[in-house]
Amino acid sequence: MAPQDALTGWDETATAEAYEAFTRIHPMYNVTSLDLASRAGLADADLVVDLCGGAGATARAILGLVPDRARVVSVDSSGAMQRVGRRSLSDPRLSWITAPAEQLAAHVPAGGVDAVVCNSAIWKADVAAVFAAVARVLRPGGRFVFNIGGGFAGVHHPDGHTVRTGPSLNTLIHLVAARDHGYTPPPKATDTAPKLPLETVTTELAAAGLALVETQVTAQHGTMAEKKAWLSIPVFARPAGGGFTHAQRMEILDAAYSLTTPDTPTVTSWLVAVAQRPVDTP
Repeated sequence: MAPQDALTGWDETATAEAYEAFTRIHPMYNVTSLDLASRAGLADADLVVDLCGGAGATARAILGLVPDRARVVSVDSSGAMQRVGRRSLSDPRLSWITAPAEQLAAHVPAGGVDAVVCNSAIWKADVAAVFAAVARVLRPGGRFVFNIGGGFAGVHHPDGHTVRTGPSLNTLIHLVAARDHGYTPPPKATDTAPKLPLETVTTELAAAGLALVETQVTAQHGTMAEKKAWLSIPVFARPAGGGFTHAQRMEILDAAYSLTTPDTPTVTSWLVAVAQRPVDTP
């Protein structure tokens, strides 16, 4: 299997099946999905969008919180992810639309959506275009809830400093790749500014006509075993460069993992944001 890119490699059956299996076995995406959905005010919702919904982990959380009458639309650009999702999630309230997030407004009624939820994906899109599309489809007072990975947002939860007991699995992967395979990591970028900090998020939301009403830095607690499973998904496999095949990356991952203890705790930081279309928006 050729290496896949974490931004563009989602429309592959192997990735979709590995991702869906991960969400069934490990709690990370289910926990973050429930956290976001619980912030969206879904008790009286009629129409909710799961944006960049993938194989349906977030749609499942939304369906557990909306009324029986509600409709949920999962929008994702990967047909492979949605095909896998349909196998395990067949709720009649849920429909699937294969389209980029930036084209959301072409597929749902303008001003008719009660909430849009986007888990673990917003930094992969054209943020300004997505925010504008979300603002167009939300009803006045409707909520847009999303999260941004800590590295992209430039945030770190304090728990990440208190539970660490050794080098991360990513660090060990690069050490093994260099030691056993002659891997030379690319030079570190001189510009280390986060891609999507809160200041940028706030500015882009305002430009789209959305108001930021709540933010929180959260911590997702896991284990080294869960991290290994996540890094086994083709789009997340490391090292990202070096010309390695997926099989070689898995060999490196196994060697790196052997240097850890499976139940070693890990912490992933997230910036969670809740925005709203103002009630007085025409």
